[in-house]
Amino acid sequence: MRTDLGIFHALSRWLLAAATLWLAGCAGAAVENPAPLSAVAAQGQPRDYVIQPGDAMTVKFFYNPELNEDIVVRPDGRISLQLVGEQQASGLTPGQLERQLTQQYDRELKNPKLAVILKSFGGQRAYVSGEVTRPGVVDIVGDVSVLQSIAASGGFTDRARRNEVILIRRGPDGRPVPVSLNLEDFVKGLAPQQDVRLQPYDIVYVPRSAVGDLNVFIDQYIRQNIPIPFGLGYTLGGD
Repeated sequence: MRTDLGIFHALSRWLLAAATLWLAGCAGAAVENPAPLSAVAAQGQPRDYVIQPGDAMTVKFFYNPELNEDIVVRPDGRISLQLVGEQQASGLTPGQLERQLTQQYDRELKNPKLAVILKSFGGQRAYVSGEVTRPGVVDIVGDVSVLQSIAASGGFTDRARRNEVILIRRGPDGRPVPVSLNLEDFVKGLAPQQDVRLQPYDIVYVPRSAVGDLNVFIDQYIRQNIPIPFGLGYTLGGD
């Protein structure tokens, strides 16, 4: 668990948007009309790594070693390099960033050859909230499932609704997509597909009962765990 302020800013904006969408449909069940499991299961398949804020990398020039740089992606997703200045890095694969930088340096150098080498990963985190012992940010190291993230948060409380755990993930359009997971059936060996692999910025919420008011949710589950202001200019339509 970590309390890095930059990650909290990103997660709090995303969590607030997800909570607004989710609470708009709350009733007796934790989520009305949740997305099918296939909506997130397909996203959990291996894919090219996408650079995140906090990632550390080396930009290596084969013929111009004086331009080699060790850099960390800033919270705004950008990096600053000699000759070409500010560049967007977050959201790109290492290969895409290499091509982008090659195009930029082609204006400054003759036949630039460079490589982007990732050294450490800073943005691989999810957020676990609700009826767990220690709500908060969980580092994603390797393949981490929803149930493993709950275990890393101290496990379920006695009041947890284990058969309706909510996974909230950013959809292709940037909007929150809630999916209901029956981890009780998974533990019994009845539904192995229910324990989904996490992705960065996923939110796992373990409900006790439906929360009918957004302010109650924010006061109870966000402000107590993320003590930062919420005037961050986030829109529900995506970043």
